[in-house]
Amino acid sequence: MFLTAAFGGVLALSSAAAAQDLTPAERAALQAQYDQLQKEIEAQQKIIKETQAKKNTLQGDVTLLNAQIKAAQSQIDAKNIVIKQLAAQIAKKSAVIGQLSDRIERGKESLGSILRQTQMLDDYSVVSVALGAQNVSEFFGDLDAFVSLKTDLRDLFADIRAAKAQTETEKAELALRQNQTADAKYEVETQQKQIASNKTQKQQLLAITTNQEAQYQKVLAERQAKAAAIRAALFPLRDASAISFGTALQYAQQAQRLTGVDPALALAILTQESNLGANVGQCYLTNDATGAGVGKNSGTPFAKVMAPIRDVPPFLALASRLGFDPHRQVVSCPILSAGGWGGAMGPAQFIPSTWALYAGRVASANGVPIANPWDPKDAIIAMSFLLADNGASTGGFTAEFTAAARYYAGWGGAATTAGKTYATQVMNTVKNVIRPNIDFLSNT
Repeated sequence: MFLTAAFGGVLALSSAAAAQDLTPAERAALQAQYDQLQKEIEAQQKIIKETQAKKNTLQGDVTLLNAQIKAAQSQIDAKNIVIKQLAAQIAKKSAVIGQLSDRIERGKESLGSILRQTQMLDDYSVVSVALGAQNVSEFFGDLDAFVSLKTDLRDLFADIRAAKAQTETEKAELALRQNQTADAKYEVETQQKQIASNKTQKQQLLAITTNQEAQYQKVLAERQAKAAAIRAALFPLRDASAISFGTALQYAQQAQRLTGVDPALALAILTQESNLGANVGQCYLTNDATGAGVGKNSGTPFAKVMAPIRDVPPFLALASRLGFDPHRQVVSCPILSAGGWGGAMGPAQFIPSTWALYAGRVASANGVPIANPWDPKDAIIAMSFLLADNGASTGGFTAEFTAAARYYAGWGGAATTAGKTYATQVMNTVKNVIRPNIDFLSNT
């Protein structure tokens, strides 16, 4: 029948796909390598812990750097094994998707053939039999064929639906493996950068002999001075006074304990929002009914400063609770090119309706009666809660990139150019600005 002809090779799908995967021996060898690397990482972590007590001595710091370099290299080797395993899985998934696509195409061709034959049988009528165009025995023979074709048609529809469902499942698993590969490669790049930094420090320390402890203490003092400067450096916040980097990091680390969100990601988004604030300006709400307002410094009228139904009521309620004038409190101006509403509040840029959803959690976390979106600590805690809800708490490049895009453009707009551009800028800030400063402070 048609089904047999069209799908005779389907049963070979799993075995053909499996040929794309690693052999049992290859998988066992990779797993053994991975397990050995985990033991090496554990050993180096033990050395790191033991040498913490000797920190700020020449030999102690050299030993610590050596252990950190070896641990990072072992982590890179382990991630490269994971990447190799994922590559094999991706190849397998791609092969399965290709075969399922072929299966669906063959099904469509068979479906067309069945439908054409069904139409031919439908064209026969009892009248044509009665008039002698066809004898009775031939008519009932065709009727049997008609019933058989109907059965084939039903089975074929079911098979195509199943193939499509399996294809979607395979594509979702393929996307997951691709994301895991991107995460692993990002971690490798991060570790390589840290190794390069540690090797530079190590060479500087090795240039000082053990008889030059006084010179080392001078180098140590310079490092400590740099660390103090990083902590004291002003960290700009949108629509609020700047705070020190050390204070911002302290708030973000507190938020991490509550949410699991990386402090570097939270601080990078605050940096990005501050840059956006410089570009799109500040506004006052002037008309509660329409949501219109004016630019704070220019007096330029804006028609869409705050969504009147969605955001004005919770904004007025917040003003009443915190005791500020709602018509003299800075909020974001609308981004004219985007065509949406402004009205976002404070460093983390929450619109009033969203802030209302998180205010209770933030107040409870910080032990205050009312959360304030212009307070840096409240803003950072709220931002971390939202990023966690957007998926950032799972960690890894893909999750954090997606969470950043959702933070800016919402879940529906995360895949747009605007969402991806924002997330790219945030992740570059994490890698090139925030993370190096945090790492330097942690090693000082």
